[in-house]
Amino acid sequence: MARQLDLDLVEVAPLANPPVCRIMDYGKFRYEESQKAKESRKKTIHVSIKEVKLRPKIGKGDLDTKVRHMQEFLSEGHKVKVTLQFRGREMAHPELGSRLLDTVIAQVDGLGKVETQARLEGRNMTMVLAPEKKAPVKKERTPSEAKSSDADVPATEVLAAETLVAEAPDTPAEQSDPPS
Repeated sequence: MARQLDLDLVEVAPLANPPVCRIMDYGKFRYEESQKAKESRKKTIHVSIKEVKLRPKIGKGDLDTKVRHMQEFLSEGHKVKVTLQFRGREMAHPELGSRLLDTVIAQVDGLGKVETQARLEGRNMTMVLAPEKKAPVKKERTPSEAKSSDADVPATEVLAAETLVAEAPDTPAEQSDPPS
């Protein structure tokens, strides 16, 4: 029957009891399956881990810059691994590192949460921050974007606004004749 219609007999569900077969064009079936697989791959979210390295004696300005980068990474949906590197005698005071990481957590509050608590591994203290599951932040429109979106306003609204301006009463300064 399939040969008469110039189609193929395709086993669709081999694990079903009894197995399910269909008469169809096998090439078209394979193409549609590959398109479904491609679409499902597009919908997956690729989360990468960005690493930011700090030192216990980091300056305030440098720390602010690093925290700004962390906030940017978190807002883009990336995880951030914060690595605090100790050298020499700095190993004697791991509490300084813990305090520094606490300030980092306080500054990225709202954008990210601690996924892995800070732990000391050799000469490094590491912590992983994950992005919050909130709605993405809307960015402000630039003037060029505002102009292009204003062009999308229906003509009836533009006419109504022009009519209101035309019907507005004149101000007293305009009603009186200027002194000669």
